[in-house]
Amino acid sequence: MQTELLIVVDEHDHPVGTASRSDVHTKGLFHRAVHILVINNASQVFLQLRSTSKDRYPNKWDSSASGHVEAGETYEAAAIRELSEELGIISPVRLEPLIKLPGSVETDNEFVQVYKCCWDGPISINPEEIEDGRWFSPQEIDEWVKSKSGIFAPSFVVIWSNLRGNGLL
Repeated sequence: MQTELLIVVDEHDHPVGTASRSDVHTKGLFHRAVHILVINNASQVFLQLRSTSKDRYPNKWDSSASGHVEAGETYEAAAIRELSEELGIISPVRLEPLIKLPGSVETDNEFVQVYKCCWDGPISINPEEIEDGRWFSPQEIDEWVKSKSGIFAPSFVVIWSNLRGNGLL
């Protein structure tokens, strides 16, 4: 089994080294991640239900695709990789950067670059990563975030609240 090697950053998102995924999470180190919201022509957002085998936030609803930025990767390259790995969406796709959030307890100390991807093609969810996936209207997600926030990964609630609060979706 290959060890995922992540970029460790300081409180200003400047790289300071690399560490294994396990060490990053065990020691609470700042690191980088991407979240991508896939939106169709009907303005619906695709959300994934994380696999029950995930070690972090299993069986919680989350962004369309997300993941760590690995050593040697840019945020954008990680986003393209995650779209392919998790949803079978192959480049070329147009990614629109929406917002970048600082590392915090709510984001698992991840600096999170959030992208939007418009897509009406097929989606093929990776069953090792995703239990289920569905299209939702932004209004449905708003209601769930207000009334059932515990069904989401904590970082998704932070991301969604920031996007909606800033009129970005």
